[in-house]
Amino acid sequence: MIGDRWGVSDLEVARPYPCDRFVASPSLRAWRGVRVEAPPQAVWPWVAQVRLAPYSYDWIDNLGKRSPRRLAGLPEPVVGEPFTTALGGRRGRIVAVEPGEHLTATIMGAFLSYVLVAEPGGATRLLLKVVMRTSRLLAPGLSVGDLVMARRQLLNLRRLAESS
Repeated sequence: MIGDRWGVSDLEVARPYPCDRFVASPSLRAWRGVRVEAPPQAVWPWVAQVRLAPYSYDWIDNLGKRSPRRLAGLPEPVVGEPFTTALGGRRGRIVAVEPGEHLTATIMGAFLSYVLVAEPGGATRLLLKVVMRTSRLLAPGLSVGDLVMARRQLLNLRRLAESS
């Protein structure tokens, strides 16, 4: 599918993700990934802070308000809690979490997992998978739209974690 992969290897695509257990036979599957030159314990607080803001294109999905550039010292995320703040309100909900390992949520009919994988030398692979059941006609457009927004989000999270 157009836009279904960015920054991920075949092995990363083939691995299981927590979001897989929430959607049987998804019509949309998309994988994104970045290497972060920081250990998982430095990356995780930024992933968990997605609860405050989307960290993608703030002028689009955060009504022009800049996503925080400093850690807010949030408690660990918990299942049932709102997933993020976007478009002026709380959106989605967290459906599974293993602090320091993955955050899985649902928003706008999609389920997504942010997964942290430690790499040799103290780096982290920050992986994101999105799954959804939708019209096969809509899936390519949704995949491309997600690619644009998720790419920006992962790059922002990488930059923030590496500068912490």
